[in-house]
Amino acid sequence: MGNLKALILVATVAVIGVGLWFWWEHERIFPSTDDAYLKANIITISPQVGGRVETVAVVENQYVEAGDTFFQIDTSDLEANLQAARAQLEIARQNADASGANASSAEAQLQSALSALSKAEVEFDRTDALYKLGDVAQNALDQVTAARDQAAAAVDAARSAVDAARNQAGAAGDENASVQAALANLELARINLERSLVTAPVSGWVANLDLRPGALVEPGASLFSLVEDDEWWIDANFKETDLSRVRSGQPVEVKIDMYPGLSLQGTVDSIGAGSGAVFSLLPAQNATGNWVKVTQRFPVRIRLDGRPDDPAMQLRVGASTTATVDTSGLDASQ
Repeated sequence: MGNLKALILVATVAVIGVGLWFWWEHERIFPSTDDAYLKANIITISPQVGGRVETVAVVENQYVEAGDTFFQIDTSDLEANLQAARAQLEIARQNADASGANASSAEAQLQSALSALSKAEVEFDRTDALYKLGDVAQNALDQVTAARDQAAAAVDAARSAVDAARNQAGAAGDENASVQAALANLELARINLERSLVTAPVSGWVANLDLRPGALVEPGASLFSLVEDDEWWIDANFKETDLSRVRSGQPVEVKIDMYPGLSLQGTVDSIGAGSGAVFSLLPAQNATGNWVKVTQRFPVRIRLDGRPDDPAMQLRVGASTTATVDTSGLDASQ
């Protein structure tokens, strides 16, 4: 009887030992964690212009396609700014035309001064030749000399006036600097008017919406969020002791707590470069005071390879999941 009890005890211990070995081996080949959460890109919706909200075209949790209208900001001020920019452009063009006309007038005056100088020089040369022959008096020579010098001074003044007029006029037409600035202001006014209509940049679900018609909004102010319906992934935080066999490209089974019985397939995309503690707001200072060794967790990004077939099982950001990595391929490749 005692031998039978001993055999039963040995058999029980052996079964427990074998069971523990199989469990450890399974956990080694199929590392798993329930510290894993469903993620997607979340876009913060902010207006690029300020004003009073005229209409809101969406509601909380609504699905929208890219380009669908979110809300419309009152355009009264923006339209007035656009009209003012158009008027400033006309003024700039008129000023550029007037400056060009002034430059042309100055160039005409220069040509006239050059013609007068040419005549004065001819008169001086003729009088100087007669003076040398003794046919005219010194007084006549002095008069033509003064006239020539005055004509030369007038040419210098006309050239200076031309340079000043050209500098003031700048380039002609729409190439003029002041016209270019006015065109830029007009384009900015047009862009701001277009920005008064805020639309969805991508497809997704509206979240955290409390915007109402009549609200005053400022440029860059965060109003609500858009959960992008494009790329979904799992951020799984594995213990560092479970990562020795995990590699990029390995298959992963993902179970979502929200939908019992649902199993999705994924692929290990990447393993974080640092533990979660390293990037926390107040990282641990292990070099000071007493120290207790704590197993760290590293984020592993798992790309979902598909979505639930049932549309009622909508993926939701932040949902708790369990991720199990299949590392058996690592042994087959060795």
